[in-house]
Amino acid sequence: MAVFGYGRVSTKEQTTENQRLEIEGSGYKVEYWFADEGISGKTHATQRPQFMAMLGKIRDGETLVVTKLDRLGRDAEDILRTVRTLADRKIEVVVLQLGKLDLASSAGKLMLTMLAAVATMERDLLVERTQSGLARAKADGKTLGRPSKTTPEQREDIRARHAVGETVSALARLYEISRASVLNIVTDEVQA
Repeated sequence: MAVFGYGRVSTKEQTTENQRLEIEGSGYKVEYWFADEGISGKTHATQRPQFMAMLGKIRDGETLVVTKLDRLGRDAEDILRTVRTLADRKIEVVVLQLGKLDLASSAGKLMLTMLAAVATMERDLLVERTQSGLARAKADGKTLGRPSKTTPEQREDIRARHAVGETVSALARLYEISRASVLNIVTDEVQA
């Protein structure tokens, strides 16, 4: 029976190669590798293109190996649903983070539920800390978000040129910014 490996990373700058190497370093000969890159951990397993492609290819009774529990789903509920789906097909699920544990057994289900709940709590705490940090930065008067591509003087000039009939496209080319940026600048003047 074949061994399938699955990896996921949140951004395009990251790579799943380390996950693959970790799986192979643990003694598994991965015959089929599937990886979702640039897919947030907030995305349900059924919404991950490569995960779904893997589910379409893996046959009943084969083995799926992942490095961590959160590769199997978004939250505790999603992970449990995914593991149940795989267990119904008699697919052995190996999570390196958990060691050799039969996730379909009663003890495995208990451990899975507890770890998935902890992972969900950690993610919630991370979001909480991020929101708290953003609120503190905002209260300190820091400007959040991407820096403006234009100076206040340039924005004033764009508004003036637009007011006398210069096109949005021409202004975008002149200032080397997108048409949407020009529209935001000239619309701000109208709303102010």
